[in-house]
Amino acid sequence: MSEREREPVSVTGAVVPSDPGWSFPEGTTFSPDGRPDVSEARRPDWLKVRLPAEPTYAVTRGLVRGNQLHTVCQSAQCPNIGECWSAGTATVMILGDVCTRSCGFCAVKTGRPPVLDREEPERVAEAIATMDLVHVVITSVDRDELPDGGAAIWAATIEAVRRRAPGTRIEVLTPDFKGDRAAIDVVLAARPDIFAHNIETVERLHREVRPQARYERSLAVLAQAKERGFVVKSSLMLGLGETEAELLAVLRDLSDLGCDLLTLGQYLRPTRSHLPVRRFAPPDEFGRLKVAALALGFRDVESGPLVRSSYHAERAARHLPETAPLRADRGDGSARAAETPSGSAEARTAAKAGKSAQIAASETAPSGPSFPV
Repeated sequence: MSEREREPVSVTGAVVPSDPGWSFPEGTTFSPDGRPDVSEARRPDWLKVRLPAEPTYAVTRGLVRGNQLHTVCQSAQCPNIGECWSAGTATVMILGDVCTRSCGFCAVKTGRPPVLDREEPERVAEAIATMDLVHVVITSVDRDELPDGGAAIWAATIEAVRRRAPGTRIEVLTPDFKGDRAAIDVVLAARPDIFAHNIETVERLHREVRPQARYERSLAVLAQAKERGFVVKSSLMLGLGETEAELLAVLRDLSDLGCDLLTLGQYLRPTRSHLPVRRFAPPDEFGRLKVAALALGFRDVESGPLVRSSYHAERAARHLPETAPLRADRGDGSARAAETPSGSAEARTAAKAGKSAQIAASETAPSGPSFPV
């Protein structure tokens, strides 16, 4: 975006005639090309969050600090940090807290990352074991300067958590590894219970929102995990200038590849140097999108203004027959929970027809790393 576009033109109140149905609060400004910016406008009541007051919040914060962990809760300024930390859960961010990419929506620092911390996997596992979590979400910054994008550290972290906390369900939220299928396979071979990668926005806005990413590449990452038989999850933000038709197109693309879980939330600008918020999507819009996603065959959808990628992740996984049981023999790394659904068209058709029976994997993994079947 150019400096001229970032120069706001003050307009109060109002509805933009070129965008029927989009109404904006007082304080909305518009760039010279007519695009709205509600970043500095008064936020609606549905975006207000409760301040953390539970003692568990302090305990979780202490564990994070004591184990020198990075969390996306802090680095990405998540509005749900009070709720989640008060419940004794956190999304752990590995591979440091400096990202090699410069996504226009993200609060994580961009720059040259420090040297790899080889002790991080064991430290993360120890913290998770101490917290005695049923479900943990592990994510990371992008490390494009590494030959494998950090895949080896990813695998080591998953394996360490399996060893130290065998009763914990593991959800991973990974970068795209620049589309390197071998690197993605390294992560998958460590057998996380849920594989997530965020599509983030509609195809038209990718160059502006995620300049170093590609829409089709993100779809391919998710498709690869589904082909290997994993439960797959993705996430979308509203408020960046997308249209309803574009949102529905993304939902269809995700559904076509067999995506199981979906989260939809409102984009909130972290700082003035980030992309502006084009509108505040009302709760009923999130409700309509949830209905549409479930009709397309998604198995669980979290949709609301304050929803983020990992919001209620444990609750969503609890209802899946593949991830709900925590088998006693999983701790030695020799076994995994029950069957995993197939990424085949037959499996997706069954899900869309409303069948809840577990579907055994029908695709054979290629030679190389071993995958759950």
